[in-house]
Amino acid sequence: MCAPPCVLNRLFERESWRLMELLAPRRLTRTVYVGEVPIGSSAPIAVQSMITSDTRNVEACVQEIRRLKEAGCEIVRVTVPNMASAKAVAEIKTRLKQEGIRIPLVADVHHQGSALAVEVAKVVDKVRINPGLFVYRKPQKNKLDYSPAEIQAELDEIERQLLPVIRVCKERDIAMRIGVNHGSLSERILVTYGDTPEGMVQSALEYIRICEAHDFRNLIVSLKASRVPVMIAANRLFVKLADAEGMRYPLHLGVTEAGDGQYARIKSAIGIGTLLAEGIGDTIRVSLAEDPVNEIPVCYEILQALGLRKTQVEYIACPSCGRTQFDLPTVLHQVREATKHLKGLDIAVMGCIVNGPGEMAGADYGYVGKGGGTIALYRRGELIKQGIPQEKGVEELIRLLKEDGVWQEPPKTTE
Repeated sequence: MCAPPCVLNRLFERESWRLMELLAPRRLTRTVYVGEVPIGSSAPIAVQSMITSDTRNVEACVQEIRRLKEAGCEIVRVTVPNMASAKAVAEIKTRLKQEGIRIPLVADVHHQGSALAVEVAKVVDKVRINPGLFVYRKPQKNKLDYSPAEIQAELDEIERQLLPVIRVCKERDIAMRIGVNHGSLSERILVTYGDTPEGMVQSALEYIRICEAHDFRNLIVSLKASRVPVMIAANRLFVKLADAEGMRYPLHLGVTEAGDGQYARIKSAIGIGTLLAEGIGDTIRVSLAEDPVNEIPVCYEILQALGLRKTQVEYIACPSCGRTQFDLPTVLHQVREATKHLKGLDIAVMGCIVNGPGEMAGADYGYVGKGGGTIALYRRGELIKQGIPQEKGVEELIRLLKEDGVWQEPPKTTE
């Protein structure tokens, strides 16, 4: 007798929450909206990316944003290095609306901070500023110390340039990201704190205090580094110091300049995943030196692995050994191809009956090899059917999924 779909759904939800309970409690933050996407501890971890097209090439930007949206990106960022790019952002925003592409747009401002940030804040959903570069100061050779008067003068100048941006953000009720990069700290911060996570944190806190002084709190904070230990340490320290001051702002996580290929993905997964497991982080971006579309699956797989978001099937498979009763890589591929369009399920493919049932106990469905060229199917650790010829295994798994009401037909592909 199969369990009714409503019972199975409750079981799936319950198991998901059990997994989440194994992680540290999510750090409590305020909710900040980026367009229609909520960022903060009361919302799911949001996934974002950044296009690589020249912002002045409106058509290329719109097409790249479309591709990211189709891949599952929830927030997209464009660079704004000059005034021509700032003006092009308004065209991009208009085109997106005309084409029905609903995704929040973020402007990334580094140099010439105030003028560019004010211009783009008139049209985008969030402005990102870099505290290390927002107010540019020509480096002074052999500078070893800053007097209190010098520090105050620089803070006053930051406030003077930041205030017009704050005003526009408040008028339009949009967000600002205070995005600190380890590789671009200001000279004063470097002289005062050194090239350290503490310097990154203090850089962010200075800007937050200015925003709060003008009653602006639609803030998201990021502290990124290309070295994973620095990135982790900076975010941990920020949480400690900011929370002590009541600064409960959402955190954007990422390992910047991670590179490409497998190592970049591993770096990103370790940095982002470590903090998420500690309850730290509210939106993520995996920075790859590749097509930005490639970043989106990595983000979702990090979240899936931690049980924070279920966006695809979770496949559990043994590494295979001499006891394996079938060609496990081939069978796993067959099962995946047949079921990869489903969401929220855990499906185990185990090579033998010795350890299979125990190791897949937490899976929703199990596909286990047995002797004589047969397989057995399990539901939630319970044997449902055995003696199935291997060549009929995938077909019978689909039949079981249909009986339980969790099967959906795969989307039709267009040539």
